[in-house]
Amino acid sequence: MIPALDEIGFGSFEGGLLADYRTWAWTNEADVVGPGGAESRALAAKRFAGALDTLLARTEDTVLAISHALPVRYVLDAADGRFPSAQIGRVPHATPFALDADAVERAAQTLRAWAKAPRFSQGTG
Repeated sequence: MIPALDEIGFGSFEGGLLADYRTWAWTNEADVVGPGGAESRALAAKRFAGALDTLLARTEDTVLAISHALPVRYVLDAADGRFPSAQIGRVPHATPFALDADAVERAAQTLRAWAKAPRFSQGTG
């Protein structure tokens, strides 16, 4: 288990309606810490990059990582060299996404770079 792949910390939104968190998230910059200590999207991206580094350090030929929508979307977009969007694109449930080591490394580098100077890309990722 790699806790760094956990969903973003929702702070006071935890256990509430996802729509309420989204309303807040879509109107705040990526480096803003949310109410009740909600994790900023920039800090979450940095955490996800660290988790990818941990996966890359493993010796197995194949690694299975299971996570939540936000980390999966951030990683998939970053593997393609895209920075996160304020409104993430849908991630289908229980769907495998195959990434080779180069794509995972690119995702880690992209997320780490974005977290240093986070500005959302336009549109949905």
